[in-house]
Amino acid sequence: MKRLGKIFAVVVVLSLLMFAAKQGAFATFTDSNWVANYVAENGTKGLIVLFSMGAAYTSVGGPRQFMALVFGFALGGVYGALLATLSALLGCMITFYFARLTFRSTLKKRFEDKLFRFERLIIHRTFLKVLMIRLLPIGSNALTNLLAGSTHVSAWKFFAGSGIGYIPQMLIFSFAGAGIGLSDSNNLLISIVLFIFASLIGGYLYKTRLRKQVAEIVSDE
Repeated sequence: MKRLGKIFAVVVVLSLLMFAAKQGAFATFTDSNWVANYVAENGTKGLIVLFSMGAAYTSVGGPRQFMALVFGFALGGVYGALLATLSALLGCMITFYFARLTFRSTLKKRFEDKLFRFERLIIHRTFLKVLMIRLLPIGSNALTNLLAGSTHVSAWKFFAGSGIGYIPQMLIFSFAGAGIGLSDSNNLLISIVLFIFASLIGGYLYKTRLRKQVAEIVSDE
């Protein structure tokens, strides 16, 4: 019931945003948005800067959903989701290799029990299990990347599962941002539909034993 309550709350918020967009409430806000103006003024250079900033932001634990919202606002639903996904994936790689190449021994001392359980959990069928972890999603994204980098799991399988698993949420928040930026209720409606669809998938995965195992490992301390 608690999970259904959260889903209902998000749907209500997005519905209110859609109504506000239809009333033109975001028109002025669009004109004053720094990110949108920056992209418009700097073109490709601006996109590269945003991409890099997004990667750095998510690599230190910044919520990728917020980044997708901003990118969707500036670039539109599809392009915002694409840039946000690639940026979050680069952030994932940075954190992963930061752990693997520099602080593995320190992390092993700090998270010895978590590392052992996490590696045992995803060392086999890595792509599928990481994909499910990203789709749920649960726990800390940054901690998941740090733990994975400190294990012997396949890097490319971890990145492939993460990249594909990021897409649903990136689409949801990017289209929500695009709906706000363009004062377009259709984009917000797409966001609501995507959210409901993703919630159904997440609800199914939520019942799996994997959810409980991962939640115990990658939850914030």
